[in-house]
Amino acid sequence: MTVVSQPVLHPRVDSFLREPKRLLIGGEWVAAVSGRTFTTHDPATGRVLAEVAHGEDADVTRAVTAARRAFDDGPWRRFTPLERQRLLWRVAQALAARADEFAQIEALDNGKSVSVAEHVDIAWAVEILEYYAGWATKIEGSTPQVSMPFAPGGVFHAYTLREPVGVVGQIVPWNFPLLMAVFKIAPALATGNTVVLKPAEQTPLSALLLGELLADAGLPDGVVNIVTGFGDAGAALVRDERVDKIAFTGSTEVGKEIVRAAAGNLKRVSLELGGKSPNVVFADADLDLAVPGAANAIFFNHGQACTAGSRLYVEDTIFEEFTAKVADIAAGLRVGSGLDPATEIGPLISADQRDKVMGYVDEGLAEGARALSGGTRLDRDGFFVAPTVLVGVGPESRVVREEIFGPVVAAQPFTAADGVTAAANDTVYGLAAGIWTRDLSKAHRTAREIRAGSVWVNQYNGFDTTLPFGGYKQSGWGRELGAGVLELYLETKAVNIAL
Repeated sequence: MTVVSQPVLHPRVDSFLREPKRLLIGGEWVAAVSGRTFTTHDPATGRVLAEVAHGEDADVTRAVTAARRAFDDGPWRRFTPLERQRLLWRVAQALAARADEFAQIEALDNGKSVSVAEHVDIAWAVEILEYYAGWATKIEGSTPQVSMPFAPGGVFHAYTLREPVGVVGQIVPWNFPLLMAVFKIAPALATGNTVVLKPAEQTPLSALLLGELLADAGLPDGVVNIVTGFGDAGAALVRDERVDKIAFTGSTEVGKEIVRAAAGNLKRVSLELGGKSPNVVFADADLDLAVPGAANAIFFNHGQACTAGSRLYVEDTIFEEFTAKVADIAAGLRVGSGLDPATEIGPLISADQRDKVMGYVDEGLAEGARALSGGTRLDRDGFFVAPTVLVGVGPESRVVREEIFGPVVAAQPFTAADGVTAAANDTVYGLAAGIWTRDLSKAHRTAREIRAGSVWVNQYNGFDTTLPFGGYKQSGWGRELGAGVLELYLETKAVNIAL
C-alpha cells in the first residue's frame, strides 16, 4: 500500500470550520436549548474539526413546531409547483458552484476521497436536485369516470388530488452525508412537504452548509430545519406525533426501533437499511472487467456502503486466480487522508468503527480464514484498516452473515453443478447484488433468482437517479430515487361531487 499525504485546506473551508455550528430552526441559526455542543473529528488524523450544537428533545420540539407552522400556515403552501421547481434549481446551481468546498468538507468530516466526494457525491446531489425540480410541475391527479351504482340516475364529477404528506422527519447516515440528505430533501420539497433533518452526529457539517444554501435560495423559514445531535434527538423526532412521516437511512437494528417508536400516531415510515450483498463471478466473465469491478464493489468508500459487495462468490475453476488478483489490487491501493485526490482508501469513520471491523476480521482469522491481503489495522494516526480479502471462510461465519461496514470481503467458491443462487439468497438482507458473465441468458436468469432490490450485471453500484433504490427483506421498506419515491411524500385525496 502507498501512503499519501494531506494537502492544505481551502480557505473557505477553513473559515467555515471556525464559525459556530448552530441548529437551523424556523429560518434562524440558534444554539441548542441546553447550550451544549459536541465535537466532530477528522477520521484521518483524529484532530478536532468543529464544535457543533448538541440538539436534544427540546430542540427537536422547536424544529417540529417550526416545520408544522411552515406547512400549516406559512407561505410554503402557497408556492406554486413552478416556484418549487425554480427554488430547487437555484439550490442545485449553488451546490454545483461550491462543489470544491463541499467536497473538502465531506473529505474532512467523513474521510472519503475529495475526488470521489466532488465527482460522485456532490455531482450526483446536484443532478438529483435538478431531477426532482422537474418533477415539481408534473404531479398530477386523475378524473375517473365513476359509475355510482348506489345512486342511480345521478350525475357526478370525480377527481383525485395529490397532496403533500406534511411534516417529514429525515434521519441520514454518516457514510454519504450530503448525498443522503439530498436523496430525501429533494423529493420532499418537490412535493410540497416541510422537513426536519437529523444528520449523523459523526458527519454534521455538510448538512449545515446545505442549510445555508437553502436559505440563500429563498426557502421560506421553517421549511427545512436541521437539528444536529445524537440518537436521542432522532428518537424524539420519531416519537413526535406532529410528524407525519419518517424517512430513515441507516442500520437495520435502528430501523426496527424506528418502526416501534413510530406506532404512536401510525406515521408513515420508509427505511433504507443494511445489506450483505452477494457479488457473483461466473467462470465465463470478462476478468479484465470483473477483477477491478469486484475490488471496487467492496473497497469503494472504504467498504462503508450499504450496497458493498462484501460476499464474493467466484466459480471454483477460477477462484484462486480471481481472488489473488483482487488481493493484488487491495494491496496496491493508496491510503491516506481523503483531502488528497490520490487517496483510494481513506479512514473509517471512527475508532469504534475501526475496532468493530477489526473484531470481525480477527474472529474470521481465528476460525480458520486466510487473509490474502490486509487483515490488520494500519499503524498511523487516524482510523485505518488495511483493505482485506478473506478466503477459507464458512457460510455460517459472522464475516459472511453480518454487515461489517468496512473494507473486508469474504470470498467463497461455488460450482457450476451446485449453482450460486441459494448461497446468494442465504441472508436476512436483500439490498443489492452483482453478476459477472458473458452469457446473456445466465445473467437474466440469475438476476431473476436473486432476491435484491438492485441487481447489477457486469458492473457494480450501477446507480441512476431514474432507477428505484431500496431493499428486500430486512434491507428496508419503500424505494428512493426515480418517480416512485414521490409516492412516499404524497397523499391521494378522492373528491366526488354530485352535480
